[in-house]
Amino acid sequence: MPGRLTVLVADDHAPTRAGVRDALGDDGFTVVAEAAGADAAVELALRERPDVCLLDVHMPGGGIAAAARITENLPESAVVMLTVSRDDEDLFAALRAGAAGYLLKDMDPARLAPALRGVVAGEAAVPRTLVARVVEEFRSSERRPSLPLVRSRGARLTAREWEVLELLRERLTTGEIAHRLGLSAVTVRRHVSSILAKLRVPDRRAMARLLEADSV
Repeated sequence: MPGRLTVLVADDHAPTRAGVRDALGDDGFTVVAEAAGADAAVELALRERPDVCLLDVHMPGGGIAAAARITENLPESAVVMLTVSRDDEDLFAALRAGAAGYLLKDMDPARLAPALRGVVAGEAAVPRTLVARVVEEFRSSERRPSLPLVRSRGARLTAREWEVLELLRERLTTGEIAHRLGLSAVTVRRHVSSILAKLRVPDRRAMARLLEADSV
């Protein structure tokens, strides 16, 4: 794309916005707008129509919600998340919302401009440390149990949570699941708690009844 590329930066942390300006200013980019929250980010994106919208995941109002609104109303702008979060849920939620990139704030600032240029050129921008999770999510989608009652609740489980759920359906204990998946018991319990919240059931007994009904 000829000329300087335009960027909107949305982050409630002013030093982060300043750091982005410094990283991009001498490298063929112009920061045309800044926002500290989701609503302002969407409003400014629609007004300025930048080449790239660089959004913090956890800014007020939700960066992922802003990403979805921007990609729906301004598909010609590339949306890239800039975040400290390495959480699978944030990563996949951002991609589902239409983000073309998911960059971590601890990256080398010198790599930010090349990453954004790649996005504008049609490439995805995901750190190598997270690529394996994207691949595993794709592969595991083919292996997930049918469980229509679970899916009808609209729960967006991670690949690992689906694995834990399948082993719970087989009535394995926390210790057995931990051994099977190579996890600690604490990590398994954390996954179970997340699954319970996403399925909107109060405890493991209620989840067991749901899984039994799904198996009929």
